[in-house]
Amino acid sequence: MEIRLNKYIAGCGAASRRAADRMIEEGRVTVNGVKADLGTKVTETDIVEIDGKAISSSREIILLFHKPRGITCTSDRGDPTNVIDFIGFPERIFSIGRLDKDSEGLLIMTNNGDLANKIMFSREGHEKEYIVTVDKPVTRGFLSGLSGGVPIGDGIVTRKCTAVPVSKYKFRIILRQGLNRQIRRMCEYYGYNVVRLVRVRIMNLVLDGIEPGKYRDITDDEYHALIEELGISGSRRFNFRFRSVSARVWFYLSFRNCPAGCNFRSGCGRRNSNTAEDV
Repeated sequence: MEIRLNKYIAGCGAASRRAADRMIEEGRVTVNGVKADLGTKVTETDIVEIDGKAISSSREIILLFHKPRGITCTSDRGDPTNVIDFIGFPERIFSIGRLDKDSEGLLIMTNNGDLANKIMFSREGHEKEYIVTVDKPVTRGFLSGLSGGVPIGDGIVTRKCTAVPVSKYKFRIILRQGLNRQIRRMCEYYGYNVVRLVRVRIMNLVLDGIEPGKYRDITDDEYHALIEELGISGSRRFNFRFRSVSARVWFYLSFRNCPAGCNFRSGCGRRNSNTAEDV
């Protein structure tokens, strides 16, 4: 089946569709050795290269990572605090959105550019939930002000949100947008300083059970609920690309004989239970 080249590149985790279009326009992408254009379509048998390096589709990776304070959400390996080196995952991944360096909590790591775009650039916005600790007692007026929308500069007023008390110095807030240092700026408007900020949920995905600095693979139930909410049809979690019949046979036999009781449809239980014990 033929698919558009930018969609294929995004599915490989090499870039988002927008970035893929720019690469194609810049002449950096070839298909079977021929420079591609924006209308190019490809199949599984085509060889796609970016800057002379071949790419191919692989298992869709979606990790739920508990970002600790002090780690930067960047792929820049020149930054010693970059999240990619901290996690040390053996395959190329990147974060969907970001958390400030001083913030902590749930971060989605993936190799799927389309998924990232669906979550980050939705017009309606998707829920993100935070537990915030501040330096003064939380009052009804403060929470009411946060909920109604806050002017944070440059003519920007935040969308209405939900803010409820948790304890004397702590509250829970649910946002449907992600502006730069938004919660900190909202609190500062009312004379509060954020002492600690933890993201505990993104849509249906929750932080519970993941220790700081560790990650786990998304579960099948979480995955299907996520793509349903995003309006994405079909599943690519185990969409492997094989160049030969022998590779297909090897893959089938590997799953059939797996001691974890895995099967082709559900994937490897040993893989799904992975955590970053080395970080």
